Amino acid sequence: MNLNSIRPASGATHNSKRLGRGQGSGKGGTSTKGHKGQKSRSGYSQKIGFEGGQMPLQRRLPKFGFTNINRKEYRGINLDTLQLLADAQNLTEINIDTLVQNGLAKKSEIVKIMGRGELNSGVTVSAHKFTKSAEEAIAKAGGKAITL
Repeated sequence: MNLNSIRPASGATHNSKRLGRGQGSGKGGTSTKGHKGQKSRSGYSQKIGFEGGQMPLQRRLPKFGFTNINRKEYRGINLDTLQLLADAQNLTEINIDTLVQNGLAKKSEIVKIMGRGELNSGVTVSAHKFTKSAEEAIAKAGGKAITL
């Protein structure tokens, strides 16, 4: 193998003509950019959503809706998930730390226990909030629902 025999891999190169390398190349002079105008200048890049000076679509459309700055986002965890966790690890007490260790919630999240599924074992559950159905199901199974 010699330096003069090295070729790019097939499909690696797309354009055989290099732009702006003189008139003899066939792509010299204006380098396929035409004459004058914003797009012919070096360093030109069009902004996203630019419509040639026309009022852009995102500014023509009205704003709508409302974002409540006091909204609280809860991490919902259902009873059937708690039952699976209790069965897998033989737990009698489930708290925020247990949920964080098992990847069901993050430390900074507010946890709410939801009522989907059934709870068979009497487990003490500590969380920030409970739905009524979840609280009743935990009590019915012989456990405790402790609100933090």
